[in-house]
Amino acid sequence: MSTNDTPVNQLDGPEYIEVDGKLIPNYDLTFPTFEEGDVVTGRVVRIDKDEVLVDIGYKSEGVIPANELSIRKSVNPADEVEMGEEVDALVLQKEDQDGRLILSKKRARFERAWKRIEEAANNSEMVTGKVIEVVKGGLILDLGVRGFLPASLVDIRRVQDLDEFMGKELECKVIELNRSRNNVVLSRRAVIEDERREVRQKILDELQPGAVVEGVISNIVDFGAFVDLEGIDGLIHISELSWTHVNHPSEILTIGDTVEVKVLDIDRDRQRISLGLKQTQADPWQSVVEAYQVGDIVAGKVTKVVTFGAFVEIHAGVEGLVHISELAEHHVENPREVVQPDQDVAVRIIEIDGERRRLSLSLKRASDVSIDENANYETVYSDEAGIAPEDAEEAPPLEAEAAAAAAEAEVEAAPAEAAAVVDEAAAVEEAPADEAPASDDAPVVDEAPAEDGAADEA
Repeated sequence: MSTNDTPVNQLDGPEYIEVDGKLIPNYDLTFPTFEEGDVVTGRVVRIDKDEVLVDIGYKSEGVIPANELSIRKSVNPADEVEMGEEVDALVLQKEDQDGRLILSKKRARFERAWKRIEEAANNSEMVTGKVIEVVKGGLILDLGVRGFLPASLVDIRRVQDLDEFMGKELECKVIELNRSRNNVVLSRRAVIEDERREVRQKILDELQPGAVVEGVISNIVDFGAFVDLEGIDGLIHISELSWTHVNHPSEILTIGDTVEVKVLDIDRDRQRISLGLKQTQADPWQSVVEAYQVGDIVAGKVTKVVTFGAFVEIHAGVEGLVHISELAEHHVENPREVVQPDQDVAVRIIEIDGERRRLSLSLKRASDVSIDENANYETVYSDEAGIAPEDAEEAPPLEAEAAAAAAEAEVEAAPAEAAAVVDEAAAVEEAPADEAPASDDAPVVDEAPAEDGAADEA
């Protein structure tokens, strides 16, 4: 008899079971079959404070305990699922002691996420996850798997405050994967470096020496400061930070400052850019060249005392050297015998070297000028300075100025002798050099060595 000839009332097979002598449909066969470890899909039908019930089409509803909802710790079920939401869950236990089907949402995510992460790692692709925890040494990302992002790999530079990344979606590369330990180590720095590599090359191709660009101070070291030029770092050497002396870059810059810098040099092979900050600022040396000349006596402040002399600042950002031989008329063993740092002094300019940007000064050649913070020092002309203006003859001799200054001092110190001192000063100023009144303290001309007719002129 063929199958088509089977009587309709002849019912047998696993689809039917006999109950009380009657054959009834085997309804268990209508339920899906699965084993522990299988991933099933169901709809949320109830949310309690410690569990969620899911209808997966089974004879009883599946139960997802709160600790199996998410890889987060201490979660609220209402924050993880919504009523009617379809979720995937892994079967942990077909029936517990109460006959319930125990499921895990987080483990279903884990299995599927792990496959995706493995594939991304093999293909050097990125994975995306939300920062769910800030832990000692880094961040925890929710990838469906707990991914660890070390603090040193969060950015190209060390991040000071990791809390600022909390709740943010980050793109990372997988740098370590261990299934036996369920360990995933990530690097966001690798993603940023890949992105910046193209930008860096573009900048190197377009940037030219002499260009003035804007950047942000990204790091400060003893020998200079690094500037982020939106994709590549350039270095401002400490010597290029300011026209004035800088002991450490932190004296004038802080990380995060926005600065305008000039491109000094580009090494395209080594991808290095040399920058200058002082080149974008007014050159104080030019002001000195325009305002002063050799022979001028100017006010200044001692900035540093060294074994061979002292440095004196005569203009903002411009220092000159007073050599130890120019500190005083007498022999000086130690410059500190004559000057100290921060001391106000009057100095004479004896050399201006524009090419080498060097200024030579003399303290002893300006020793006859008193220091007054409000004084305006004018040029004192002398043959020694190599200056011979038309009105040089009308300028009072230095000796006359010194005598007049001494006279004024004597008037204040000893009124009784004032008239005599003033008369003497006037005589020195008005009388010719060979008729100047003699002094008991004046050196004897006959005792001076005669060279090239010097004695006859005396």
